[in-house]
Amino acid sequence: MDDTTAGPTRVAFHFDVICPWAYQTSLWMREVRDRLGLDVDWRFFSLEEVNRAEGKKHPWEREWSYGWSMMRIGAFLKRSDPGLNDAWYLRAGTALHVEGRQPHRPEVARDLLDEMGLDPGIVDEALADETTHDDVKNDHEDVLALGGWGVPTLVFPGVGEDTSRKLFGPVLIEPPTGEAADRLWELVVGWLDYPYLFELQRPKTPEDLTEIGNVFRPYVEAREWNTVANPTP
Repeated sequence: MDDTTAGPTRVAFHFDVICPWAYQTSLWMREVRDRLGLDVDWRFFSLEEVNRAEGKKHPWEREWSYGWSMMRIGAFLKRSDPGLNDAWYLRAGTALHVEGRQPHRPEVARDLLDEMGLDPGIVDEALADETTHDDVKNDHEDVLALGGWGVPTLVFPGVGEDTSRKLFGPVLIEPPTGEAADRLWELVVGWLDYPYLFELQRPKTPEDLTEIGNVFRPYVEAREWNTVANPTP
């Protein structure tokens, strides 16, 4: 099937484990993937790096760095089986954003791998392999080259000469399932037909913000970093 004329059947989904918005969208992405038979490539993007304050170390210069190190584990797993990177993101993301655990701590990351039936020593193997830095950095820089600034970012086949085939979002809570998930996919990919449509946003009421806070409470209580949100371009 031609991804540019009959509708895309492949997409690269760029995420950072620490982002609660990307986690919510990833649940919808898995639902629509399984329903429609899409090919999803789970790729990386670092909020720590894109929001890094001047003079602070890059995440690859630190012994351990929250989302960056969790993605290095994913990169290590992806080399043997891309499905393991998907499973790791789901398990680590669920631990942080639903269960209120702290997968950004090495000992918790080891526990999660053990729960997945994998060797907890993978944490140490991934960190000892300096080339996992490169895997995360390369994915991150691919998004930056397209003008990206955050996650979730979806990149569709055809990017290269046509750099319009990338989208930030959808940004949501309560990810839809079933036919509603399919409908959202249709709406999202329909946006690709309008390369100069840059932004569409629903204003948030105080009630909306309260509901978002309720959904994100496990993450807020488990995180050990200050959230930074630089202005978007």
